[in-house]
Amino acid sequence: MQFLIRAYDGEGKLDKRMEVRPRHLEGMKGLSGHIISAGGLLDEEGKMKGSALIMDFESREELDEYLANEPYVLEKVWEKIEVEPINVVIANPLRK
Repeated sequence: MQFLIRAYDGEGKLDKRMEVRPRHLEGMKGLSGHIISAGGLLDEEGKMKGSALIMDFESREELDEYLANEPYVLEKVWEKIEVEPINVVIANPLRK
């Protein structure tokens, strides 16, 4: 099952995000089989304000288990998380 996750940082959490980011990215490596697409949401100034992910898990429960162990959740960077089922039709590989 595929999911669109929009996770918004709490107010004033950019420094905390950058501190936790290496752990977040390391964790993403272990989830590569679940990630269809992932990136940072940007504000008007081009600074990160959250994350957008499209992920594939067997169930919502598996997704919730990932979220429960996500460093941005554990360190309270993400304040609001929205999850919706999605049907990915086209997924292009990264282009250089």
